Amino acid sequence: MLTSPTPDDPPAVPAHALLTAPPAAGPDRPWWRDAVVYQVYLRSFQDSDGDGIGDLAGVRARLPYLKRLGVDGVWLNPFYASPQHDHGYDVADHCAVDPLFGTLDDFDLLAEDCRLLGLRLILDIVPNHCSREHPWFEAALRAAPGSPERAFFHFADGRGESGELPPNNWRAMFGGPAWTRIREADGSWGQWYLHLFTPEQPDLNWRRPEVASEFERILRFWLDRGADGFRIDVAAGLFKHPELPDSPDPEADERTRDSVNPLAWNQPEVHGIWRRWRAVCEEYTARDGRQRLLVGEASVPTAAEQAAYLRPDELHQAFFFHLLHAPWDAAHWHRVIDAAVHDIAATGSTVTWVLNNHDQVRTTSRFGATDPLAGAARARAAALLMLALPGAAYLYQGEELGLPEVDDLPDEVLTDPIYHRTGSRTGIRDGCRIPMPWSGHEPPFGFAPDGGKEPWLPQPAHFAAHTAERALADTGSAWHLYREALHLRRVLPQLGEGTLRWIDTPPGVLAFVRGDGLLCAVNFGDEPALAPVDGEPLLASGPCPPCTLPAGTAAWWTAGAARL
Repeated sequence: MLTSPTPDDPPAVPAHALLTAPPAAGPDRPWWRDAVVYQVYLRSFQDSDGDGIGDLAGVRARLPYLKRLGVDGVWLNPFYASPQHDHGYDVADHCAVDPLFGTLDDFDLLAEDCRLLGLRLILDIVPNHCSREHPWFEAALRAAPGSPERAFFHFADGRGESGELPPNNWRAMFGGPAWTRIREADGSWGQWYLHLFTPEQPDLNWRRPEVASEFERILRFWLDRGADGFRIDVAAGLFKHPELPDSPDPEADERTRDSVNPLAWNQPEVHGIWRRWRAVCEEYTARDGRQRLLVGEASVPTAAEQAAYLRPDELHQAFFFHLLHAPWDAAHWHRVIDAAVHDIAATGSTVTWVLNNHDQVRTTSRFGATDPLAGAARARAAALLMLALPGAAYLYQGEELGLPEVDDLPDEVLTDPIYHRTGSRTGIRDGCRIPMPWSGHEPPFGFAPDGGKEPWLPQPAHFAAHTAERALADTGSAWHLYREALHLRRVLPQLGEGTLRWIDTPPGVLAFVRGDGLLCAVNFGDEPALAPVDGEPLLASGPCPPCTLPAGTAAWWTAGAARL
């Protein structure tokens, strides 16, 4: 059982108890075009059974919190059966729930509660690779070179006099060679297999038709159980250059921790898969009027290249990651936003904005490396800016609490495979995955029931200043800023989907008008600036004296007399 809730912490109650009636029946509008979806990193959200790891029952207990915040949906990171070498992104059975996280019955209860609360449920699907313990790969290891079983993956003979060198020079994104050599059944060294992440995650060969058929079966399995769509891991992956040649820059993926190698990513054949998946979603939508969503993790260099994934018969949306890496600089943000709105809107889709996720340093720390207070203010301003932009937005758990990155974890508790493969902390992700602080003054801060095991990653003592309990009680907290912004997105026709028009500003200030009369301005500078509109702002990320926009502050105004 969960610990007893406080008055400001929504109780763990069945979702139906919060509603007077279920959502109205009938065809959906395209809800995803301007939705705000909350990412739940499952193992760090809420532990219901005391094993130190978050689970599906924990998410279900916290749905009222998410409903109160005002989001439109929930994206769950993987909960499938897995040996957890990469925290669930190494899937051994795509149609089973890992016992760490519960059961299929737990999933069904969660899906039903999401439906009753009017929250869309987006699942994380991992098609580029599977677990080394997946039955397909185990069969491939038992089979002979050249067998149909090995054709489900990328097995190849090595180079060198006795095959002792990898088939090509590619490096894995998480460090080390992208190839691992196996022992054959007779004990001799044999072929190599490709893995663009870790050896525990062999890449599937999507040129094999059975792979595509199996994943369509997986989609239908979860759609039949109530899923509203899928976040697609590594959506620019799946197909590799058919000849697997050497790369002119083999360290590119390892160096950037991103999908850069043009021979391994963004191959043209992948678009055929997304057309097939889109057809499956449209089939389900035609049955009951519920719009199903495909949102891709398509990490490509430019907005124009991302737009290719968003053609009318492919993905509905793809995360626009460029703000995840944007420095706190007005000109840079202007340029990035302009490119996204121009190139992606031209496809008929909408931009899917994101500032935080489970792979990146949190904004409070990213924008405040030398000044934590400035970082916290800038993170709030960035959130208000993002939520004023046309399109959809994804929030990462804890950003509404202003959680900072935890970068002083001792070596012995680090779990990220990047660290264990490279011995370096560069690019590791544990610091943004610390379990959520819900209540109280000391760990586990309501994350786990009393008397349970310690959380899988330790929570720092300073998380006491960032609990949900404390944030809900403080009307000046980041939580209330997010809640009010989400409320205004629902009630103001200028927000959500629509137009954006820039207005002239002094250096260091960005300002734009949405629709016919909502203005958003952000001061990226270090000194106060003249506010672009007379009167009190409708909403601001921090205190705004009359006629002033302080440094590191964003504000929204309704129609008024613009000075600039």
